[in-house]
Amino acid sequence: MNRLQREVILIKLIQSLRQHGSWCGETHVQKATYLLQGLAGAETGFDFILYKHGPYSFELSDELSAMRADGLISLRVQTPGYGPTIATEAQVDALLKRFPKTIRRHQPLIEFVAKKLGDKNVGELERLATAFYVACGKGGFSDTEIGQRVNQIKPHVEVNAAIEAARMIRKWKDEAARIPPDEPTT
Repeated sequence: MNRLQREVILIKLIQSLRQHGSWCGETHVQKATYLLQGLAGAETGFDFILYKHGPYSFELSDELSAMRADGLISLRVQTPGYGPTIATEAQVDALLKRFPKTIRRHQPLIEFVAKKLGDKNVGELERLATAFYVACGKGGFSDTEIGQRVNQIKPHVEVNAAIEAARMIRKWKDEAARIPPDEPTT
């Protein structure tokens, strides 16, 4: 996948997150991209590490900065005292028109992730993405084991909340596996 295709996926993800009620700050885009890649199998190719608030990609952060520099996205302050939201700019339409196959192939996965994460706050995103990160690290963990491990890594996350996040992630992974790929015809 080339850089422009990755940008198209990010643009569609940002638009979809906003449509589903997301604050759409960088944390939201980071966690949604992580789950889009890992949970739903999108081919964005960003590398993530476990960082302050869960899985984080410095490469994705750089890509978002480049997209800002190119005028594709902007940061907007909606409520003073809170971080900015990420919004797409009008000129993204020309780029989106160039990649209809990429959009068709990834749109069902993007919509799935955006619907699941759109109403989540930063704390919920951290729990969910970290639970998925732990679950992917070593196979065969039960939800309870994942929750306990998340609590060990992030003591501010209560074990019961982490176990519930692990259950939710497992359910979403099963649902995502049933999303039929949308293969472009032209």
